[in-house]
Amino acid sequence: MRSRHLTLPLLVLGLTCSFARSAEIAPSALAVEQVVDRYIESSLQEARITPAPPADDATILRRLTLDLVGRIPTLEETQAFLASTSPNKRVESIDRLMNSSGFVRHQATEFDAMLMNGTKGSVRAYLLVALSENRSWDRIYRELMLPDENDAKLKPAGEFLRQRVRDLDKLTAEVSCLFFGVNVSCARCHDHPLVADWKQDHFFGMKSFFSRTYESGGKLAERDTGLVKFKTTKGVERQAKMMFLTGKVVPTDTLKENPADTAKKKNKKEGEKKAPPPSAPKFSARAELVKLSLEPEQRDFFARSIVNRVWYRLFGYGLVMPLDQMHSENAPSHPELLDWLARDTAEHGYDLRRLIRGLVLSKAYARDSRWEKGETPRAALFAVARVRPLAPTQLAVSLRLAVADPKTFPASLKPDEFDKRMAGLESNASGMERLFEQPGDDFQVGVGEALLFSNGERVQKELLADGGDRLLGRMQQLKNEEAVDLAVRTILSRPPRAAEKKLLGDYLQQRAAKPKEARQQIVWALLTSAEFRFNY
Repeated sequence: MRSRHLTLPLLVLGLTCSFARSAEIAPSALAVEQVVDRYIESSLQEARITPAPPADDATILRRLTLDLVGRIPTLEETQAFLASTSPNKRVESIDRLMNSSGFVRHQATEFDAMLMNGTKGSVRAYLLVALSENRSWDRIYRELMLPDENDAKLKPAGEFLRQRVRDLDKLTAEVSCLFFGVNVSCARCHDHPLVADWKQDHFFGMKSFFSRTYESGGKLAERDTGLVKFKTTKGVERQAKMMFLTGKVVPTDTLKENPADTAKKKNKKEGEKKAPPPSAPKFSARAELVKLSLEPEQRDFFARSIVNRVWYRLFGYGLVMPLDQMHSENAPSHPELLDWLARDTAEHGYDLRRLIRGLVLSKAYARDSRWEKGETPRAALFAVARVRPLAPTQLAVSLRLAVADPKTFPASLKPDEFDKRMAGLESNASGMERLFEQPGDDFQVGVGEALLFSNGERVQKELLADGGDRLLGRMQQLKNEEAVDLAVRTILSRPPRAAEKKLLGDYLQQRAAKPKEARQQIVWALLTSAEFRFNY
């Protein structure tokens, strides 16, 4: 729940998967945000729950800016938004943020974190190009599964497979989780004991699409033939079919023993020269997976999974939870809504911008995060905004922006120059982001982060300096009341409350003999507050 009072210090702190479906879902012609609110509000009425009111302007601008471009708003952005009387100012701000290159950079960072979590690699260089061109999610999926390493713009996409190709079980499980919302790893050793949907046939059927993939000569390669065998719990050996999660089988005569791979046998030792990869196969099993999973009759898993993951990122809780448990024993909280969003996303060419824009335009997204009516409703009702920890890049960039002199980004700055300066600030923050962990569902501030902010020399040097280009340098030139007002507006992206003005003003007055250190302590307290650490 959102913190309402400031203290000092503040941090040291069955072969197909069936889903419940409605006989009718909303018409295709409706806007995404209209459908979201129709179904969310209907479920709240059924539960007899009045949702939280809309968030105030300062909160909604901060939330939008963090979600769309990965940083807190500048002082000028906040002041302009709060001063605007336009009835469309929220829409105008969303479009301004989404039309900036900061949107591309942040989305590339977020999708890279999603796709490459648990690996040492990155596909962000590829995503920057793909998202700047507004490539559709199905195209991105296709290019990750079938990377053209002879194309400089597509070559970085190969890192997705390369980081996993030496462990085909991992590759199978993670592709199924990330792109289809299904964790079939439990079906590797036996049929799933609790979910009738998933059998060993599904795991090894999916593995058959990847079993011919390998790395050779520093490049990804694929054999023409290959089969996967497995043993049942009764010890019976079986040959896997090339089968998708829906049970659809790819008919092929290439399920044969691999020809002798002499090059592979000769090059087992680390450091030996790799044999060059063979030419592209006549029959690509990975290409068959891509083709099959995107067919209109088979695409439910693919469409639902990306909708659920984007929803989770923006709302802090998925329509299906956990994200990789889409099966008949785990129905969505709002099945008709998921149906509609999946259908709409597919029919509009898997346009990620359309999906994101529609979700953040909804009333459900814009609710306040405070609940003052007793016990907080279940997260799956989306009656109140969920407090979400900032991702490493969001936190690092926001910290650097919060301590910069607000005049670094004046209202008179042209969009191109604004973006150039912001990109430079993001680049300067890249080293600090490695100090923070990627948050999970059970996130807690770690000991390392607490120690960093409590006595870290790096924080003192990089965040609490008072040079001419810093917030602290500007605060030193102001009277106490003005310094407090500037600090709160710049760091917390909102005007200070009366109680905060008094608390912080009294603090500065009591330490009048050391004004520099007192102002420094206030900046530190605001930066380390729970309000700054989370997106609410």
